Amino acid sequence: MTAPNHSELKFEIGHVLFIDIVRYSTLLINQQSEQLETLRKIVRGTEQFRIAEAEGKLLRLPTGDGGALVFRNSPEAPVLCALEIARALKSHPELPVRMGIHSGPVNEITDLNEQANIAGAGINIAQRVMDCGDAGHILLSRHVAEDFEHYPRWQPYLHPLGDFEVKHSQVVSVVNLYNDEIGNSALPSKFATPDRTAPAPTTQAKRRRYSTLPSCRSRT
Repeated sequence: MTAPNHSELKFEIGHVLFIDIVRYSTLLINQQSEQLETLRKIVRGTEQFRIAEAEGKLLRLPTGDGGALVFRNSPEAPVLCALEIARALKSHPELPVRMGIHSGPVNEITDLNEQANIAGAGINIAQRVMDCGDAGHILLSRHVAEDFEHYPRWQPYLHPLGDFEVKHSQVVSVVNLYNDEIGNSALPSKFATPDRTAPAPTTQAKRRRYSTLPSCRSRT
């Protein structure tokens, strides 16, 4: 058996923003179409989307109820894009969206339909992080947050939530991104266990104590 040619794998680090419409499956077909179209226009209208697309530094992975954007230009790009989307969504209270962000390995592949696709841990973990949130949440992986915490601009936005066990016994460390105007400051429902009623510590107070909160197990 011939070993794969590593020069053909197109392996790289991608900065992933995963977006999901909450309770999408409960909507009527026409409502689903309307919400997807509204979300599509909002995403495509962001400055970060336009910049990355013009530079050829953007990969897109559509899903049934949202999609993933893989930025290859800057670790800040998915975070800035998420903030732009969150601001635009203030004018669309009928559109509940949650977002997850992670930087990790991605690679372009060809699926069974001979269509270009994206795979890799960067995509998978971004989705797992997003799955921990509710409508309005912008959640980061600890890996991303640890890079951002060194910059005064971002420190007030970062609020550690702790660890959460997702599918296949994988544990993700999650940080909530919000301020007084953007994001959702509420504790995600998956973290709201009976023995965890106190608010999570802020990044300013305990920036490096990402492991101080007890782990939660997914109930799904």
